[in-house]
Amino acid sequence: MDIHWGTFGGVFGVSLGITLLLVVLFSLGIAAWPGADGNGGERSRAARPAATAAAVLCFGACLAVAAYGLALIVGG
Repeated sequence: MDIHWGTFGGVFGVSLGITLLLVVLFSLGIAAWPGADGNGGERSRAARPAATAAAVLCFGACLAVAAYGLALIVGG
């Protein structure tokens, strides 16, 4: 049995990088979501459309990465 350590390290590095990317994107989405600080709610969300758009973009990117990963697992 032969282990290709370079390939193993590459897979580990990519997996770690994608995991960190998802955590950061989700955290940015939570931070950008209007009303997440407990102030405002629906009125605050309507007043800050740029923050809402940024949060939705972050959550959409998380969803896209997760869907791509599932497609690789199921389709592979």
